[in-house]
Amino acid sequence: MIDATNLEAYPPNVQAILKKPSPASAALGLELTDVDVDGNRVKMVFHATDALCNKWGGIQGGMVAAMLDDAMAIAIGLSLEWGQISPTLEMKTSFISAARPGLIVAEGWVVRRGKSVAFAEAELTSEDGTLLAKGSSTASYVTLKKKP
Repeated sequence: MIDATNLEAYPPNVQAILKKPSPASAALGLELTDVDVDGNRVKMVFHATDALCNKWGGIQGGMVAAMLDDAMAIAIGLSLEWGQISPTLEMKTSFISAARPGLIVAEGWVVRRGKSVAFAEAELTSEDGTLLAKGSSTASYVTLKKKP
């Protein structure tokens, strides 16, 4: 489990998430559970509510893709410095089984990190281990400019 009382032990992106998650990640119910900086790998859970569902009771596909995007972006961010972000350039999502409200487990990892882009993958599973979705993405590195 992530120790939110020892923020300095984590990379900048993890510190920022623990201090104040993005509104989108908060709406998805993101909770980081494990960070492997050396392996460029993260584990997290999403506390998915009915608010994420389509009218048939499944979690809407865009929400599933956003969960995968969070997992991959956070994994890529483990090696970034303060002031850097990793916007997604492209992403592929494969929907394997219907995602339902409840606990959704995510794992994201970096496949390859280059000088200006990274390639990442992620998987979502239900609490009982059923594979729900897989994703892959390419992201760039951007250094934000300081406000004048």
